[in-house]
Amino acid sequence: MWGPPARSVAAELLRRVSGGARSATAAASCRGGASGKNWRRPGGFDTGVTTFNSLTKQKEPLILAREGVATCSYVRFDVLQRVLSRLFGVTVIHAMVVTDIDDKIIRRGWEENVSPTIIARMYEEGFKRDMLSLKVIPPAVYLRVTENVRHIIAFIEGIIKNGHAYATKEGDVYFDIQSIGDRYGKFAGAQDSQGEPGSSNKRDSRDFALWKRSKPQEPYWESPWGRGRPGWHIECSTIASGVFGRQLDIHSGGIDLAFPHHENEVAQSEAYHQCGQWANYFLHSGHLHLKGSAEKMSKSLKNYITIKDFLQSYSANEFRMFCLLTKYRSAIDYSDGSMSEARASLGTVSTFLHDAQAYMKGQLQCSAIQEASLWERLAETKSGVVKALADDFDTPKAIGAVMNLVYHGNRQLQPVSTPDGGARSPAVFGAMVSYMREVLDVFGIDLLHSEADAASSHGNFQGVVEQLTRFRSDVRAVALAHRSDPTTASLRNPLLKACDTLRDDLAPLGVLIKDRGVASTWEITEGKQRGQRVCDEETSS
Repeated sequence: MWGPPARSVAAELLRRVSGGARSATAAASCRGGASGKNWRRPGGFDTGVTTFNSLTKQKEPLILAREGVATCSYVRFDVLQRVLSRLFGVTVIHAMVVTDIDDKIIRRGWEENVSPTIIARMYEEGFKRDMLSLKVIPPAVYLRVTENVRHIIAFIEGIIKNGHAYATKEGDVYFDIQSIGDRYGKFAGAQDSQGEPGSSNKRDSRDFALWKRSKPQEPYWESPWGRGRPGWHIECSTIASGVFGRQLDIHSGGIDLAFPHHENEVAQSEAYHQCGQWANYFLHSGHLHLKGSAEKMSKSLKNYITIKDFLQSYSANEFRMFCLLTKYRSAIDYSDGSMSEARASLGTVSTFLHDAQAYMKGQLQCSAIQEASLWERLAETKSGVVKALADDFDTPKAIGAVMNLVYHGNRQLQPVSTPDGGARSPAVFGAMVSYMREVLDVFGIDLLHSEADAASSHGNFQGVVEQLTRFRSDVRAVALAHRSDPTTASLRNPLLKACDTLRDDLAPLGVLIKDRGVASTWEITEGKQRGQRVCDEETSS
């Protein structure tokens, strides 16, 4: 996949699509045969996945040029990359174009009286930090536009040589839309386009710039057409071709990039390589919106939240769950309510994992477990998750299958004060815990390390909680042992009330104590709870 340039995220923009990359295999040559806007189904390795292809406006089997490798693009496409790699055995090689020179960077440099290079590096490093904090897999290589200008010039020369571009007397170079006939217009918006602003010497208003002549005080490079710099669209085509060759498996990005950016990329790449189908699949993701706003979240519209600020309130795991609960092609509303839903879903899974472990350790006493039923539910979940993700990466359906397994597991983990002495079934819960951790890890949610990080960041905090909880359990056990003796009520009830108060006071601090009959378990939560009681009994007293 080839995603949007890193500069489009502007380092501060919280986006639900992570990308700027492209997967691995490129075909050895760009084959002809397609004409106009017709899509040709590629030959090669069938992954078993179907995906919505923006070129055909429908789902198509995902077929790669080389078995087990994809030519690819950041949090939403990062999830797709992980799914392809971990679940379907496709190695995704991922390179990212960094646009480190454009009109906005130059203008910001003027405003702050610093070099555009400094501005670009600042945004690039900020972007990398943000992606790391959201646990996005970094690309194999970052490729800056300014370090590839000579290749871009050679690419433009090739397009001119093939008869699909022209230079103006002012020193601009434009792509000649009319030269490709009805091949232009693969994506929505192309037919109604009035084109980009530019020289009055353009042959067609839709013609777009491949090379821009330099203006006073702007950075420039020498070229056959005079001093200037690359246009936006040409950089992606050049660098993609330089890294992956003459044909792509998958191209990806936000839906706002379909036209004109991806449309122009396709036009100039097919003109350069003289082929009928440069990219076999285009995957486009929906926008992130502030709830109640029709506009996408964008720095230019000043309706965004920085990733740094976001992570003050929510975790990277919670953001990933937020993304997973909506299909990648759909727009998504960001609000405290939607984030609370993601937090609650993650909390439900985390709580079940802790409860299942407590049962396996013998700390949680339950009625007889319907083991065969749980093994069957686990098998159904595994099959359902794979089926959902093979159908255009349907993460909401996959998460729904996991949550359904949690529901059935919780139904079996009903604590009792006195065990019936029957056989226990820890193995099936061990299998469920292992599977849930595994499938969440596929999505980039690592609950195991999150808990370990939380514990290590507080030094001996975990040990202190363990000792405190054990002391509280001993006090409760003594008090409950005399529950039926009315003569001990004056002593017993204050002790049980004190135990309840301690439990309730620790919950907002992220320590959840659960009373399981006479025994108790505890867990450290990732996000602070809103002061709710967490127990499986009405009260101890």
